[in-house]
Amino acid sequence: MFTGFSTTALDFYEDLEADNSKAWWTSHKSVYDTDVRAPMVELLSVLEPEFGPGKAFRPNRDVRFSKDKSPYKTHQGGFVESCPGVGFYVQIDASGLFVAGGHYSHTPEQLARYRAAVDDDRHGRTLERLVRKIEKAGFEIGGDRLATRPRGVSPDHPRIELMRHRSLTAGLNYGCPDWLGTPEAADRIRSAWASMRPLVEWFTDVFGAHG
Repeated sequence: MFTGFSTTALDFYEDLEADNSKAWWTSHKSVYDTDVRAPMVELLSVLEPEFGPGKAFRPNRDVRFSKDKSPYKTHQGGFVESCPGVGFYVQIDASGLFVAGGHYSHTPEQLARYRAAVDDDRHGRTLERLVRKIEKAGFEIGGDRLATRPRGVSPDHPRIELMRHRSLTAGLNYGCPDWLGTPEAADRIRSAWASMRPLVEWFTDVFGAHG
């Protein structure tokens, strides 16, 4: 049963940021298992009937190509994927709760499909309306985007800003509200994901269920 994310989970990550070492992790792993990972798995299970099965990410960082060799992530994320690279995200770290959704990564084929859809008047205008509505609801639009326009796209394109995106997400930082450590947190996350569902569905329709 999901009962919320306790302050112990936030304190765990605050301490990990101060000492991101294997020795510290080993001596505090029981806290991670009980107060961080278990609640995340329980949360995803609670939300599964409405959004589909989710996964809790591993705590280890891939440091092979990074200058930062810190072995552990300073957050715990969970993801429900609707098609490759698209879905709903939830994260807990020292600062509190973050929720998001949208298109996170792409294949060359997906990027081509995205730009063709944005170029299309019907699909492109639908995405414009979705983005405006989500922004008005308090979400921040993010994602990887080009500093200039994509090759072959007119600078006067009516949706040039959307054309620049290589990924497109909507996110909301909740911080540490009083309800974070209660079952109400699941309802708040459910509501946020429901607000982002039309955006996720737009990408799923464009890419297809199998990307």
